[in-house]
This record gives sequence, C-alpha cells and structure tokens, in this order.
Amino acid sequence: MAETRVLLKPDSLNHCFACGGANARGMRLTFEQDDAKRRIRGLFRLSADYQGASGFAHGGIIATLLDEAMGKVSRFNGETAVTAELTVEYRRPVPIDEDIVVEGWEVKVSERHRFREAEIRHESGMVLARGRARFTVIDPERFAASGGTKS
Repeated sequence: MAETRVLLKPDSLNHCFACGGANARGMRLTFEQDDAKRRIRGLFRLSADYQGASGFAHGGIIATLLDEAMGKVSRFNGETAVTAELTVEYRRPVPIDEDIVVEGWEVKVSERHRFREAEIRHESGMVLARGRARFTVIDPERFAASGGTKS
C-alpha cells in the first residue's frame, strides 16, 4: 500500500511566521499531511517564548496554531485559500513545555469558500482549544499582481 502521509517541513524560502523557514523569529512549524484521512496534524511542544499567562500559551499563538492547521488543508485540493473568518473557542489553558497535538480538516465546500475546523489537544486527548474558519480560494497570480505577496 502506498504511503499516505507527507511531512510538511518549513520551506527555507517562505517567510510565514507560523510555518516558514526564512523567518528568524517564526515558529517554523512542521505538520504531517494524512492523505487517507484528509487531515493535517502537528505534534508540538511550545516553549516559554510563546506564553501569555505564566506556564500557558498566549491566546494569539493558540489562534495561530489552529489557523495554520486549517490553512494547510488547502493542500488536499491544490488550492490557495486565505483566512476570511476565524473563531477560536478557548476551552482550557494550553500548557507550554508539554506535548500538544494540533489537527485540522475540512467540513464543507461552497463555491470559493472552504469551511474548516481544528483542535488543539493535550497529549492525554483532552481538547484544549477548537477553531472554526471560513477560507476563501484566491488566484495567487492575481493576488500578487494586485500588490499582495505569497507566503
């Protein structure tokens, strides 16, 4: 049986804060693409560099992890889609210096819109945060021509 998992390492030419390898201050996140389940998954241990309240991840970092996992779901369809709307449910504090799992998937497609969900779970399986988002498919060449840049 063919391998259905692809490791998505930071690209050394990409300046994305979350997943790029060219951003010296970035997180340089590595995800796994599971083609069989059509899910994006990452196993992370956040350092104190990303904390808000002592011992816990900053809310913006939690949103970043969820957004990045959902954004990478575009790889299954070979599309470029940008976040149009993002909602985060902070259920429990996300600890630093402990293993967490971040997983994203698609729930609905409607014209240019892609509706996705993601979760951050503690290594025990407890859901710590949940995200829901609407992404809009764009034409990367047209976006770049209008003054935007690709990350």
